[in-house]
Amino acid sequence: MAEDLELELDDGEGKKKPMMLIIIIAVVVLVGGGAAAFFLLSGDDSAPAEAAVEGDSAAAAPAAPAGDAQTGNALYVAMPRPFVFNVPGSGRDRLVQIKVQLLVRGGNNESLAKKHIPMIEGTLLKTFSGANADELATLEGKERLREQALNDVKSALQGLEGTEVVEQVLFTGFVMQ
Repeated sequence: MAEDLELELDDGEGKKKPMMLIIIIAVVVLVGGGAAAFFLLSGDDSAPAEAAVEGDSAAAAPAAPAGDAQTGNALYVAMPRPFVFNVPGSGRDRLVQIKVQLLVRGGNNESLAKKHIPMIEGTLLKTFSGANADELATLEGKERLREQALNDVKSALQGLEGTEVVEQVLFTGFVMQ
């Protein structure tokens, strides 16, 4: 009788194989699609390198003489963080936040400006904190502050480097509360 009661166990091997095949096909399709998208969407970087090797005049144009700051390309050096300070006003003190970028000409002046960012930040903060909220509420007051900041930065860099490194101080963000 023990022979009659023998049970057969189905281990599910028949169900696992089709499921595993579907998973493998899905992975291959996803990897292939990703590779195709990468190659189709990535640009061809070989053309600029070949132009620079051939001595193309457009590739040689950005190099400017180190002594002549006016002939170089316009480059912008962003201050790493916005300036936040209090200014007195007629009714109450105001909180001001100014984001600043410096316009320089040529790679040499760009590297000099980046080298002296802490000194430039200190100079700008000193200039900005001397302002008045009533003046900063007008366009003319903001323009005077920008010109004063430019003059202060130019004179500070003139003392350090012996040349005018910065051409303009640009306010890229101005908030007063």
